[in-house]
Amino acid sequence: MGHLSANPMGPNPSGERPLGGEPGSKSHRWLWIVALAVLIAVGFWYFRGSRTSTEAQGPGGSGGASAGKGPGRQGAGAGGFVVPVVVASAQRGDLPVYFNGLGTVTAFNTVTVRSRVDGQITKINFTEGQFVHQGQDLVDIDSRPYQVQLEQAEGQLAKDQAQLRDVQVNYERYQLLYKEGVIPKQQVDTQGAQVGQFEGSIKGDQGAIDSAKLQIVYSHVTAPISGRVGLRLVDVGNIVHATDSTGLLVITQLQPIAVIFSLPQDQLPQVASKLQKGDQLVVDAYDRDDSTKIESGKLLTIDNQIDTTTGTYKLKAVFNNDRNTLFPNQFVNVHLLADVKKNLVIVPAPAIQRGPQGTYVYVVQNGNTAKIQTVTIAQSTADKVGLSAGVNPGDSVVVDGQDKLQDGSKINPNTSTAPTPNANGAQQPTSQPGNTHADAAARRRTQGPQADRSTGKGQ
Repeated sequence: MGHLSANPMGPNPSGERPLGGEPGSKSHRWLWIVALAVLIAVGFWYFRGSRTSTEAQGPGGSGGASAGKGPGRQGAGAGGFVVPVVVASAQRGDLPVYFNGLGTVTAFNTVTVRSRVDGQITKINFTEGQFVHQGQDLVDIDSRPYQVQLEQAEGQLAKDQAQLRDVQVNYERYQLLYKEGVIPKQQVDTQGAQVGQFEGSIKGDQGAIDSAKLQIVYSHVTAPISGRVGLRLVDVGNIVHATDSTGLLVITQLQPIAVIFSLPQDQLPQVASKLQKGDQLVVDAYDRDDSTKIESGKLLTIDNQIDTTTGTYKLKAVFNNDRNTLFPNQFVNVHLLADVKKNLVIVPAPAIQRGPQGTYVYVVQNGNTAKIQTVTIAQSTADKVGLSAGVNPGDSVVVDGQDKLQDGSKINPNTSTAPTPNANGAQQPTSQPGNTHADAAARRRTQGPQADRSTGKGQ
């Protein structure tokens, strides 16, 4: 019995600690404390990150809307959020219809000036790149050989004229003698034939004189047309011939100048009908980037056939080129004003949206709410769209920020950043005044690629 009443809490002769002792309980408590601290830190980080994102997005941001409504347009602008958008006013007016093509500037006249006589060049009277006028002296060729030929022809003419006078006197004498019956008729006729021979010789001498004079004229090469001189092909001292394949210089006419361009064959009937009525169609030439207008002219004519390989037809336009901005063989973008649509409601191209319900725009209503309005497009250009139905003049339409809208969304309209067309009609939106860097960064984070696409519509 004494063995059974032994104290269990007494000393352990083996020296081992019991499993349920105090040191093991303390280690478990530390593990729980560390886990609880980690959970608190994670919760604080999550709460702080969500609050920062909400402040950056503002009350109209898409993040809160998406959390409550789900992704896409269904959650944007809902739950009382106000969406900042850019609006523009619809206006009534006329919208031009342009046919655009690629063209090449072509000189109206290009002349390779060649020598018409043989000889040595003694003087060059022009500089490379100079503008010359018709009849201006350009190159002088040694004319002394032709001067000698002229003197020889004049000497021969004087000799033949003296002989002609002699045979004419004899012919008159023979006629008197024949009347008196002294000589036969044959001698009179022979003398008359000699008179005719010398008269023919005199005409030949006169022709030789004129030929020598013409060679002297050809020795002074003049400009056949007015235009710009290119690089000279000969120098002083060179021997030139009338049979040379290369010329002395090249002159191109720059005023006026032509542009040859191509358009699809489907547009031929509309252009041809205008020309047949006698209408003058305006043609604008733009630079290679299609951003800067170079010159305005008018359509001259249409080619007589369609190119079967490309399905296009060629047209020729003429430009005055008073400022010499067009140059031969220059590449240009051509805009042909084919028609003008009258009395349309014009809105910026970025305002047009397309969806299952068709083509529509967001119209700003009283109370700054957005309403989906179906529209009918009559004509569109790069930066403007003409509507025949759906929007009235003076209505405000949303041109930027549509990706965050739905029918009935609350909006904060801003008209200070409405896209403005540049020289080519492309949209050039300006920066929004009053937006801080944080607002801009928050908008980029929330909008993503959709915001970029919304500002680039219609370009």
